[in-house]
Amino acid sequence: MTAPVTVTGSTRLARIRDWLRAHPLALDAALAFAVLVCMVIASFIDPNAPHGRRTFGTRTPEAGSVLLMLLAAGALVFRRRRPLPVLGLTGALCVVEFVTGDPPAPVVMSSVIAVYTVASRTDRPTTWRVGLLTMTVLTGSAMLFGSAPWYSQENVGVFAWTGMAAAAGDAVRSRRAFIDAIRERAERAERTRDEEARRRVAEERLRIARDLHDVVAHHIALVNVQAGVAAHVMDKRPDQAKEALSHVREASRSALNELRATVGLLRQSGDPEAPTEPAPGLAVVDGLLDTFRHAGLPVELARTDHGTDLPAAVDLAAYRIIQEALTNVQKHAGAGAKAEVSVVRVGRTVEVTVLDDGTPEVPPSAGSAAGDADDTGRGDGGGGGGHGLIGMRERVTALGGTLTAAPRYGGGFRVQAILPIKAHAEGDDA
Repeated sequence: MTAPVTVTGSTRLARIRDWLRAHPLALDAALAFAVLVCMVIASFIDPNAPHGRRTFGTRTPEAGSVLLMLLAAGALVFRRRRPLPVLGLTGALCVVEFVTGDPPAPVVMSSVIAVYTVASRTDRPTTWRVGLLTMTVLTGSAMLFGSAPWYSQENVGVFAWTGMAAAAGDAVRSRRAFIDAIRERAERAERTRDEEARRRVAEERLRIARDLHDVVAHHIALVNVQAGVAAHVMDKRPDQAKEALSHVREASRSALNELRATVGLLRQSGDPEAPTEPAPGLAVVDGLLDTFRHAGLPVELARTDHGTDLPAAVDLAAYRIIQEALTNVQKHAGAGAKAEVSVVRVGRTVEVTVLDDGTPEVPPSAGSAAGDADDTGRGDGGGGGGHGLIGMRERVTALGGTLTAAPRYGGGFRVQAILPIKAHAEGDDA
């Protein structure tokens, strides 16, 4: 059995307020009725009583005045939909009452409400023009045609009430515009935060995809080569086949470790602890070259960057470029190819160059149509999609560097990356 819901006074008021906001015509009708009641009550007051004392009930409004009050109050029902026409109608009724009524009925109350509505729902120049015109016409009509002297309090009241209504409406409009501006800025800031979060997620996904491609392309290529060697010499040279299988095991273990470290970045805070090994860099490039030497690719290394402290993003990019370029050499340069790797410090940049003297083993048509593959078919680097050179170029561009990859004159291939020692701002996020 559910407990009864207690409705407090504030809850009831909130519901009424929400209902009135959803039905503005009903609210305007209620306001028009209240203004009519006030005008009718005020019409029984005699402003011209002796000795300046106003009395109630000694005066009865004429039928024409009652009709004018009904028309003015009825016009207020449509004040939000047609603010300027409603003001014109109520103002005209007030002028008619000033001319014909003796003493006039307080029809000017409806004009005060109409002036406030125009000021609150239009711009400031319109408020100034319409407000001054209304004050001039109503006050002038009261002074010229009213039964009281031109300097009477009633005439001053017409001027003051219309002016205050215009000022109050302008203040309400300004406050509403200020609140709307704050709300719009908050929504825009929220959208900006969401877009920034999506951008960072996309960049992180691209970075992880590049790392996964580099790891898989390198190690699977080595496994493929060593497995082929083992199969070839299994019968005649079992000791050499055993050594090749050992290299396959080491390459697969290294691939699993790097994959585990990369995928560990996707884990949440409550997930099991991920590996905490640092990202590979030029400090361990000798071990990388050893894996290629074990796979049968002679590689020579020349370095003049000793003592250079590279940013983590630049260090990782240089390592991955060497890894990807040598993987392409292993796959595409052909048997008997040799490779040379150089890392040179030049001013504020580090130049990473990978050369080979091999010949392509695939036909020129195997290149990527997107321009990332050349006539040697080395745009693949990972199995036929051109992702190798694309990934290298994305890494270098993100750091503000340049990458060139093209065949060498006389045979072979050349990959050169020029990386700034101070990483570009985008590279810091990569």
